[in-house]
Amino acid sequence: MTHKYPVGTSVYFEAGIHAGGARGVCKVVRHMPVERDNRILYRIKSAAETFERTVEEDNLQKG
Repeated sequence: MTHKYPVGTSVYFEAGIHAGGARGVCKVVRHMPVERDNRILYRIKSAAETFERTVEEDNLQKG
């Protein structure tokens, strides 16, 4: 499996129930290794936050 969004791409993050209500436009910082259960993960960063998040590709849309 490959990552859908290249590093540096702006994406819209739709937070799940455990993400603290965060949502909005973020930038893909790096690709994480694909999990054993084939989940595709990314590190993203929002300009409004001082930290990066690890998120699943299913929670992202083209920004």
